Amino acid sequence: MPLPADNPLTPEAAALGRKLFFDPILSVDRSVSCSTCHDPDRSFTDDRPKAVGVFDRVGPRRVPKLLNRGYGRSFFWDGRIPTLEEQVLQPVINSLEMDLEVSQAVARLTADPIYPSEFREAFGREPNADDLARALASYVRTILSGNSRYDRYVAGATEALDDTERRGLEIFRGKGNCVTCHLGPNLTDERFHNTGVGYKNGSFEDDGRFAVTGRERERGAFKTPTLRNVAQTAPYMHDGSIATLEDVIDDYDNGGTPNPNLDREIRKLGLTDGEKAALAAFLRTLTGSVREGLRP
Repeated sequence: MPLPADNPLTPEAAALGRKLFFDPILSVDRSVSCSTCHDPDRSFTDDRPKAVGVFDRVGPRRVPKLLNRGYGRSFFWDGRIPTLEEQVLQPVINSLEMDLEVSQAVARLTADPIYPSEFREAFGREPNADDLARALASYVRTILSGNSRYDRYVAGATEALDDTERRGLEIFRGKGNCVTCHLGPNLTDERFHNTGVGYKNGSFEDDGRFAVTGRERERGAFKTPTLRNVAQTAPYMHDGSIATLEDVIDDYDNGGTPNPNLDREIRKLGLTDGEKAALAAFLRTLTGSVREGLRP
């Protein structure tokens, strides 16, 4: 896992980040924490189509899951942030999420009876904005999913998948064309693609990557999410508009939603009902064990 030179991954920093992640002290009214939306029981996301923050304010996009994000190359659905250290404070200051200024967060932590000693243990100094980011980023790097039945199959345990699931894997790699974007150990290319989701009446409800780069060809493009634990993380897509895995498969089978910037790899697939069922069965084998934190 790549690590920044000024934030080595230590048990002390990860433990502090974990405590902060679950503590509503970082929201303006102390009503929500990072874990409110990134629920460990749901593979560190939630079951809502759009994020809901303080005072029931609704955000524009689905909560992304945090599994294996230490391997990420950019963050948020539009990839606007390049590092975890920069990303982790964005929900804190976002008015639709936690709505707390970083200076206020640091003041709260400094006044707390416990946190100053924990910051000193982790970083050798009093609470400050940079170390708050370092602690949270360290914890997020420990949130990992692996050892799925798919992983065991790839490692040589051929009995880990049944005949239907193996057929689904063949479709995933072949006729379904899924592996074009969902590839590698983390089952994502970390790139941005337009599948037509959110395109209605000649325009996108959310311009996605275009808002970051200004490149017209990236209007409506969003980052490929990891498929790890995908069966546990409905609803799907950046806007939570697709309810089930079967519905996702149908959408791709139909060739997405036509629009001027539709990714060239999105096309009608012609899957049979049996092939769709096999593909869905395979996707459910991607659910692995999730662990978090460095200390036992």
